[in-house]
Amino acid sequence: MTSSNDPHIHYIKDKAVFIIQIDRPEKKNALTQGMYKALADGVKTAESDPEVGVILIRGTDDCFTSGNDVNDFVSSQSPSNERPSVAFMKAIAHARKPLIGAVNGLAIGIGTTMLMHCDLVYAAQDSYLQLPFTKLGLCPEAGSSFLAPHIMGHQRAAELLLLGERFSASKAAEYGLVNEVLSSTEVVKFALEKAHSLAALPSEAVQTSKHLLKRNQVEMIDETIALELVNFSRLLQSPDAQAIVQAFLARKRG
Repeated sequence: MTSSNDPHIHYIKDKAVFIIQIDRPEKKNALTQGMYKALADGVKTAESDPEVGVILIRGTDDCFTSGNDVNDFVSSQSPSNERPSVAFMKAIAHARKPLIGAVNGLAIGIGTTMLMHCDLVYAAQDSYLQLPFTKLGLCPEAGSSFLAPHIMGHQRAAELLLLGERFSASKAAEYGLVNEVLSSTEVVKFALEKAHSLAALPSEAVQTSKHLLKRNQVEMIDETIALELVNFSRLLQSPDAQAIVQAFLARKRG
């Protein structure tokens, strides 16, 4: 099995389940571009392995991911549409095999938007999610401006994406983003059990069913990601966003 090229992303093959783990607890699993590349590569590796039936994405026992590593994001010289983060967005958007998300602790920004691409999501009762883009002077990403209203309806999506406030796992379940809320000690075990149950089914039937469920979404998701990137890049250069980023970096240095 191919190994991850980033020390903070682990690949674990458990029979027919391919587990991708985010493991950078000292930074609340904040994602660098190197980690995004390893995440995208992990999805592609699982997709190309005929022995793999299901992909499970998890964090550590107390954190899924706090989103982008701001220092790394700001220092990246790649054009927005060529960043590994975009490759990861496209990899999960186009995955043929079922994706399962297992959430403990924080799921911020991409930590929440990636769940919209998952087919099954399980979260700890003490976890919380957030789509803080407007609070950062930015706009949604990863196709979430299409997927959120598709999943939960306009008003609920607007509540989460426009206000950008934290919301609980129970609210995420009420809004259709999470399948089941469990205790923090049960989440990964339960998600893995569901992954093995799904992987035990005829793979062609499962993948065909997933394709049929998502067939009307793929083109719109690609178009939405591209449009979000244009506006995200524009807003990132705005005085509001620049002031927020610089204030954040100053707090970190202090």
